[in-house]
Amino acid sequence: MEGPKRIFVEKREGFRVESQSLLRDFNENLSLQLSSLRLLKVYDLFGFTPELLDKCRYAVFGEKVTDLVSDTYPSDCKYIAVEYLPGQFDQCASSAEDCVHLIDPSADIRIRSARMLVFPSDTPDETLARIAAYYINPIESRPKDLSVIRENEKADVKPVEDLSGFCGMAPEAHPAFCKEKGLAMNADDLAEVVAYFKAEGRDPSETELRILDTYWSDHCRHTTFTTEIQEITVDDSFLKNELEDSLDLFNNMRRELGREGKPLCLMELATIGARWLKSKGLLDDQEQSEENNACSIYVNVDVDGEMQKWLLMFKNETHNHPTEIEPFGGAATCLGGAIRDPLSGRSYVYQAMRVTGAGDITAKVADTIPGKLPQRMISR
Repeated sequence: MEGPKRIFVEKREGFRVESQSLLRDFNENLSLQLSSLRLLKVYDLFGFTPELLDKCRYAVFGEKVTDLVSDTYPSDCKYIAVEYLPGQFDQCASSAEDCVHLIDPSADIRIRSARMLVFPSDTPDETLARIAAYYINPIESRPKDLSVIRENEKADVKPVEDLSGFCGMAPEAHPAFCKEKGLAMNADDLAEVVAYFKAEGRDPSETELRILDTYWSDHCRHTTFTTEIQEITVDDSFLKNELEDSLDLFNNMRRELGREGKPLCLMELATIGARWLKSKGLLDDQEQSEENNACSIYVNVDVDGEMQKWLLMFKNETHNHPTEIEPFGGAATCLGGAIRDPLSGRSYVYQAMRVTGAGDITAKVADTIPGKLPQRMISR
């Protein structure tokens, strides 16, 4: 078995677009005055023979025209190396393995990848710490130790916790319990769970509690859309009159439908129009089903000269909540839903529209709410 190897890949002069973009990003958003920044890709290679590595240097890991592939990195520098957490999917490494297998399908190889930011040797450690805090999302990544080459590293598995006494927990202890366990649900939510398991006559397992908490999260329950809005005000703007007219129309519909006693929330705003149309008998072509996360209407379709009744489906997919935590994973979640939902409805997608919304992407990073990601990072 060949020993592990490590190579470094850097763009040649004239092709260092990404490193220059990062340099501007750090200087502008962290108020720094960095003079230079180099960006290297790091590949830890396992099972590579010298002959296979030679074939792959500029066929897989780099291109001779644009890249420099080396076995070492500059020693007279400071750096920040970043790798995915154990268990996170490393798409760069996976794609590289696929490419290697195109060269040698029988090769028993593994690859791990990382990114390395190289700074001048006189860069203050405090500056490096600020950059690391800004650049590394601890939900998915961590600093990489370049002094070792590890092939397999399993995520830490904690023993299953015993929740004996859960049902006997006093209500005043619920807030502290939620905080200690890092639960998405609040104390009132937890009280519902306690009441349920009291009725069941047993305490939950940790797995049951975590599953309930997952499905209680904003991502699954859309709690943001069902949170009660206590007051609505319209600020002065060129759209003030139009917004006030729309708000009056909304309130009139609520009164007409007898829904004034219902909590005012974003979900109410989103569905009031359809409710009002249905009350007027204007939705006789709507399919009635238990599905409440989409809409289907009956349409007549000309199929080779024969009129057939088809379902026209409308489906929206969001990824607000996971994107707030890990933007790329959140976007992948959205794409997964956009693929899964039409398939589950046995439908054929022929039109789509992307709508993007965000907070102020020009806001200073220093003004980011603690525990949140900057809007510019999410939007990127």
